[in-house]
Amino acid sequence: MSEELSQEVVGAIGRVSVPISDGRPGEVMIPIRGGVEAYQALADEEITKNSRVVVVEIISGRTVLVTPY
Repeated sequence: MSEELSQEVVGAIGRVSVPISDGRPGEVMIPIRGGVEAYQALADEEITKNSRVVVVEIISGRTVLVTPY
């Protein structure tokens, strides 16, 4: 992932489309470059569908660590 895109993703506010629970990844929709993109998401706590989250770290190419907004 390019450094420029990394800077766009970290700090972005997204919405959970697949719940994140018990160490199982979910999915978040993040507005990027004038559109919305899906990322696999992990969190330190359970986060329900449609919750707003903030991306705090990029773990790998399309996987991010999020926290509730």
